[in-house]
Amino acid sequence: MGRWVRVASVGECPPGTARECVAEERIVAVFNVGGRLHALDGICPHQGGPLGRGALAGHMVTCPWHGWQFDVRTGQHAASPTRCHLVLPIRVLGDDVLVWLDDDEATGGRA
Repeated sequence: MGRWVRVASVGECPPGTARECVAEERIVAVFNVGGRLHALDGICPHQGGPLGRGALAGHMVTCPWHGWQFDVRTGQHAASPTRCHLVLPIRVLGDDVLVWLDDDEATGGRA
């Protein structure tokens, strides 16, 4: 079973930014690429770095700890076609940015 959870306001996610958010007990990374919002599991699969604090260049985020890069639209790792990070559904309702949390993915889904 899943649910929509508020993680931020639209104003907290301006274009060109990455943001680390907490959705219940999960870390979520929210990105605004040209006015379109995207969300990934916020923990880098390499060594647990904070993807929401990474550098966003276009649609690619670079983990600040060890430089792993992911496409925020698809979760695809930049250098490895077999690695894909968990993408979370995201939507805007009024001024609220919401992500979909699926209980089945709470402990898994990381590359």
